[in-house]
Amino acid sequence: MALLMFFTSGHAQVDQAANATEEKEVRIQRAAEAPVIDGVLSEEIWARAPVIDDFHQVNPVEFAEASERTEVRVLYGRDALYVGVRMFDSEPELITARVLRQNQGIGSDDRFFIHLDPFNTRRGGYLFGVNPNGVRFDGIYEGTTQTQFDWTGIWQAAASTDDLGWVVEIEIPFKTISFDPAADTWRMNFARNIARKNESIAWNSRNRNTDLSTMGNIRGISQIEQGRGLDIVPSATYRDRRAFEGVTANTRFEPSVDAFYKITPQLNASLTLNTDFSATDVDSRQVNLTRFSLFFPEQRDFFLQDVDLFQFGRISQDGRPFFSRRLGISASGQEVPIDVGAKLSGRVGRFDLGMLAVRQEAFEDVDATTAVIARVAANVLDQSSIGMIMTDGDPASNADNSVAGIDFRYLNSAFAGGRSLEGVAWFQQSNSEGISGDDTAAGFNLRVPSNTGLRGGIGMTRIEENFDPALGFVRRTGITEFNFDLGHIWRPQRSVIRTIRTGIDGNRIEYLETGDIQSEQLQLELIDVNLNSGDSVGLSYSRSKEGLRFPFTISPGIVIDPGLYTFENINLNFRAANQRAIGGGVFLNDGEFYDGDRFSIGGFFNWRPSRHFRTNFNYQYNDIQLPDGSFKTRVVRLTLEAVFSSTMSWINLIQYDNVSETIGLNSRLHWIPRAGREAFLVLNHNLQDYDRDNSFHSSFSELTLKYSYTFRF
Repeated sequence: MALLMFFTSGHAQVDQAANATEEKEVRIQRAAEAPVIDGVLSEEIWARAPVIDDFHQVNPVEFAEASERTEVRVLYGRDALYVGVRMFDSEPELITARVLRQNQGIGSDDRFFIHLDPFNTRRGGYLFGVNPNGVRFDGIYEGTTQTQFDWTGIWQAAASTDDLGWVVEIEIPFKTISFDPAADTWRMNFARNIARKNESIAWNSRNRNTDLSTMGNIRGISQIEQGRGLDIVPSATYRDRRAFEGVTANTRFEPSVDAFYKITPQLNASLTLNTDFSATDVDSRQVNLTRFSLFFPEQRDFFLQDVDLFQFGRISQDGRPFFSRRLGISASGQEVPIDVGAKLSGRVGRFDLGMLAVRQEAFEDVDATTAVIARVAANVLDQSSIGMIMTDGDPASNADNSVAGIDFRYLNSAFAGGRSLEGVAWFQQSNSEGISGDDTAAGFNLRVPSNTGLRGGIGMTRIEENFDPALGFVRRTGITEFNFDLGHIWRPQRSVIRTIRTGIDGNRIEYLETGDIQSEQLQLELIDVNLNSGDSVGLSYSRSKEGLRFPFTISPGIVIDPGLYTFENINLNFRAANQRAIGGGVFLNDGEFYDGDRFSIGGFFNWRPSRHFRTNFNYQYNDIQLPDGSFKTRVVRLTLEAVFSSTMSWINLIQYDNVSETIGLNSRLHWIPRAGREAFLVLNHNLQDYDRDNSFHSSFSELTLKYSYTFRF
């Protein structure tokens, strides 16, 4: 309660316009015929469509007049939603459009976004974005404010540039999205970014946010169809693996098929047979300097479909009851074949449903496994939900394992001062074969995020010693974790400075049975300055504690003894604006590390001379001095991209780290003639320095050719 009083009494400097509650709306028209998606608004139907042009600045000054005019026209037909946009620009020759590869991030370019909530609930929806090259970028909302950008839908877009600015046309098939066929009102928002000015513009916003809580009403939608709602995606994969030490040569041709069926416009069924993930992006190399496992995000399309419906308790990492990377990937990172997978996901009335069953082949000494996940949540209050989850199966062993949990997620996006109030509480219990007792986990979190003025939050998590979500993710058990953050964002007027951030973050993890410290960190964000140009610089101080009960081997031959260690560090970072042809950033860390010292430097460098070529170089270096010895770690990542057109690209990723002494090459030729159709030619080749004498030898090589085609009915 004290936290709520603090925030409701400390927002006097917030612009009163940010508290505006009036909802905009427009009635759209049905198109007599579908427009040609060519990036030119030449059809007569666009001229007759109502125009949305009351846009305002979101940044740098919310609700100020936008520097450039934007006109949006929205139409719909029986099968799709159509959006045509004219973005005027007084200096069209300065429009930033460096990204040409489909599905690549477009954050460095001028861009236009559609936020779409077809259920009119503020609880779930979609994000569609386009840059001046017609490059598509999309995501799916995981609740009101969080977005999962690894989701990819089938939709079309085209763009063109002329003397007035640039134009984009978008077609979103109703087969691609879920919606309520009985609703005649959808919620939408439109946003535009002008990269060279670092200016963002929107139709609706609140507290400099554009999400599901800041939308207008689009009325008049009726008699729309999704067809039969059936997508069948057959794929054919040819693999040729070379023989090296410990690797057997083989050549395989593998057909696979995915099927997606909309039982209703709100409820989806999916089936995958002989699933193939060979074209999935490789993980970024990481060096682990902790005694706990690392977290790698999901990147496989089958598991990302309707991923928002499987989210539990807004848990980002530790304590997740379901983490899809437990399926089809062994503990060592090797692919484990999946014979069949089935999924039922969507919405029925006020209930969100997510059910998944996967049959994984046997590998090593683990038998074939069937894993089942079931998630249901009921919408309550205006923007909140209460739900439960159950999992069954252990893909990493032959033991039985199950988890059951319940969560309550609260959201009030119209809290004091235009802020949001977010809260969550959850409880889980695991049931593992041969283990009894001390198998629960629980947590709560309360946050008031803000882009202006005060922000903060508090939370606690308790994970008992025997809690074991075999289909989830947990790094620490037998602990209680406390965390808080408090900060302030200033926005100087008439200055080259966009924002000044300061704050304090605290985290303390205790051994459950004794209350002794396992880990503790206090970080002071002394100052973080963002300029109107997009450049930023920050300085912070951290004070950490680590309580070791057992010896910790941090590097071969170097052991940190049990005990309580306290160390301090200074962190400095600089990042250049990413809309420039040449950009990058540098991050420095200097201070103590356990009973020794650590100096770290990291950085990245981008060069984008044209939209057809770009390169990115990342480097991370640690120099650690300890009483038992010293060691250095290096991670190098080099990306070279040749983008021939918006449908054809050749991406080369080279990674090296001196811990494994492995150089990895991932080279992929990617052809996307149209959304829903794609072909890959992928070479993965590893070289390893077995004797650590700077002599590298091939350890793995595989060439993969894959083609997939989506048939829509």
